[in-house]
This record gives sequence, C-alpha cells and structure tokens, in this order.
Amino acid sequence: MPKYKRFSDASISEKILDSMFLITIGVGYLFALLNLYYTHQGRDGEPGLSVTDVMYAYHGSHNQTRLGAAINGPMEPNLPNEAAKQEILGWLNHGATEAEYHEKVEPIIQDNCVMCHSAESGMSIPHFDSFAKVSEMTKTDTGATIPALVRVSHIHLFGIAFILFFVGRIFILCEMSAWLKRITVAIPFAFLLMDILSWFITKYIPGFAYVVVINGALMGMAFGGQLLTSLYQMWFYKPKTNHIEM
Repeated sequence: MPKYKRFSDASISEKILDSMFLITIGVGYLFALLNLYYTHQGRDGEPGLSVTDVMYAYHGSHNQTRLGAAINGPMEPNLPNEAAKQEILGWLNHGATEAEYHEKVEPIIQDNCVMCHSAESGMSIPHFDSFAKVSEMTKTDTGATIPALVRVSHIHLFGIAFILFFVGRIFILCEMSAWLKRITVAIPFAFLLMDILSWFITKYIPGFAYVVVINGALMGMAFGGQLLTSLYQMWFYKPKTNHIEM
C-alpha cells in the first residue's frame, strides 16, 4: 500500500517554508480581525464590537442616518475630536439644512473627509465635495446594499478559499486519524460559505446577525486549529506509527 508523506518525511527547508507561510498567514488573520473590529465597532453608539453592530452593518439601523451610522462607527476615528462628531450629529438632528451645513459642518468635512470622499481619491465610496452629495448620506441607514455584498462576497470567496486550501494542504501532512483529518479540512470551507450566505439573510432578517458571528467564529477556530496543529506536529510531535491514509 502507498505511504503518503508526513511532516516526519519533510526536509528542514520544507518545514521552514511551511512554517513561515503559516506564521505570516496567522499574523495576517489577526490583522483581519482588527480590521473587522474597527470597521464595525460602535455602529450602535456604544464602544466595542457587538452583535448589534454586525446587525447594523448588514441590515441597517433604520433609526439613524447613513452619515450618523458612519461617524458613530467606522468613520469616528477620522474625526479630530468628540466636538466635531457632536457638531455633525447636531446638524443631522436639526434637519440637516444647507445653511447650517455650510456654517458648521462643511469645514469639518473639508478638513477630515474630502481627501478620501472625493472623485480625485479614486475610492469607490460616497463623495462629499458638495452639499447635494453629503445630503444623500442623511437618509435612513438601510445597511449594506446587495451590489456591495456581492462585491465583498466574491473577494472573500476567492481570497479566503485560496488561504484555506494552502493551509489545508499543509495540515494533511499531520499524523492523525484519516476521518478526523477529512472533516477538519472541509469544515472551514463550509463555515465560510455559511458565513457569507448569512450576510445576505441578515440584510432582510436582522436576527441572523447571530449566525454571522457564530459562523465567523467557528471558521476562525477551525482555521486556527489547523495552523497551530501543523506547526506543533512539524517541529515537536514524534510519530509512533506511520499512517497510510490521507
């Protein structure tokens, strides 16, 4: 019967290459979590990331404007201070009139937002170079649009699937029962697909935000388990027997 390669058969050079890949991907994943935190935290007006923040990200808050949701959440760090934030929120609460915009809000927008929110930046985000365009953001926050979800979904599916594939290819060199290995390499892909499907469902059923959080957490745990197990077996595990199944 064929003998499949394991970490015990790999050269030191192969182990170094695999280890550096796994470590770099692991650090990248930690930064992805930080980006997720800073992107969604505070949407509910409270510090930190909560399920409600996730719900607002996909379904919308429906009790505040798009601009209010942005400066209460991911855009708040771009403002110079709390006073500037309250100035914009006050303008929104007073009816978002053009006269008050030019008097109080426009200077804040020009100094802190227009460098990104303009046609010159080349970024696919709302432009704030006129009152008419800013006023579009004073409408009720309805969450992520379907085109935006489609765009982010295809990026995630292509990008993360490649990462999971390469981490899985390294993980199958581990010594463990074949059935456990087969389930473990499939689980992250299943949770990734369910996670992204949950985004679209949450757009219409806000309570599904809990499923988004659970799927994301389980995918991360499965991914992290493969990564850490691979590193451990690569350098520290001493196999007792040679398995012949993948």
